[in-house]
Amino acid sequence: MMFEKIQSYLAAQLDISPDEITRETTFESLGIDSLDTVEMVMDLEEELGVDLELEEKVNTVGELVDFVESKLD
Repeated sequence: MMFEKIQSYLAAQLDISPDEITRETTFESLGIDSLDTVEMVMDLEEELGVDLELEEKVNTVGELVDFVESKLD
């Protein structure tokens, strides 16, 4: 499932427990800025083999999950 994939990616990147990351978790609360978000999206594109073209700012983990899933459909 996409949430678990993004959750484990973030946990590994930030060296925190995946349990600390929910769909409502904001990137800001994790200390992730817009540049970090762009890098993360590029990593996800590579891992998933899709072109995500992040047009708008995503603020929460859930928004990113929904966005990625919409691109995979």
